[in-house]
Amino acid sequence: MNKISILFFILFAWSTGHAQDKINIVATASMIADMVENIAGDVAVVKSIVPIGGDPHTYDPTPSSAMLASKADIAFVNGLTFEGWLQELIENSGTKAKVITVTKGIDPIASEKYQNATDPHAWMAANLGVQYILNIKNALVDYAPQHSELFEANYLSYKKELEELDAYIEQKIQSIPKEKRILITSHDAFQYYGRRYGIQLESILGVSTDADAQTSDITRLNEVIQNTQVPVVFVESTINPKHLQQIAKDNHISIGGKLYSDSLGDSKSSASTYLKMLRHNTDVIVKGLTQSRLTPDQIEATQSKRPGWIKWAGGILILALLALIILRQKNAAK
Repeated sequence: MNKISILFFILFAWSTGHAQDKINIVATASMIADMVENIAGDVAVVKSIVPIGGDPHTYDPTPSSAMLASKADIAFVNGLTFEGWLQELIENSGTKAKVITVTKGIDPIASEKYQNATDPHAWMAANLGVQYILNIKNALVDYAPQHSELFEANYLSYKKELEELDAYIEQKIQSIPKEKRILITSHDAFQYYGRRYGIQLESILGVSTDADAQTSDITRLNEVIQNTQVPVVFVESTINPKHLQQIAKDNHISIGGKLYSDSLGDSKSSASTYLKMLRHNTDVIVKGLTQSRLTPDQIEATQSKRPGWIKWAGGILILALLALIILRQKNAAK
């Protein structure tokens, strides 16, 4: 064996052993995985079962999901009826992972429609995010006490960031006139946010997206829009926007932007981490609710506006198609 081969062998053995020393962790959703990564640092490998952009309410576990769960040392879950598929996944995967519910200690919002049902979206309020990361830190210290100093330091640093973000959100929401603090979204994911920062919440669907929009829900939102003269509604990243787009069109108002609730955005988005997600949502909400209500003509002009290159590309495509038709006709005539 030559020196280069020996060197590669040593590096491979080191990297394999190093990887095996790390804690294998799964989280059920991307925002929880991001919290765990911030506390665990480089002593753990953290994976999200539901991928970025996926909807945890309606997620259908795959064989790869079961594989992730089977290899995990710890599984961090939200609970509060968020992951209806979780128990089946645990049973099918045969995992021996320690399951940690990160909402422990949080006073949940009870459903007004269904007995014993709760709103799972507690992470939407930054102050409750502090409880999430406390539960995560405690679980990690319990599992790997040799890294407790690292976990404690990361927790304190992250806690400070969340507390600063909580103050930022509260200050920004206060800039919205009280009569305009009405947030209309696709599903009921912002109740904790609204309760913390003082915003009235209205949505088409309930706390779960695993349902169909009812005529009564759409009628109710139309009445809210007409009675309050709210200037915009907001779509969500993991939900088909067609119902809200139609409601906006029917009421001659605009879409205020895209919010993130059940998943982070991808690495190129402005919501690629938990902290960035809450900040992005707040900035979009404030910008939308502080604007004046557009006239129907202004909305139509905004929706019909297209970049110049699209118009040129469309013209070139039409000319190319005409040329192709003429060429085929000439070939057919020969």
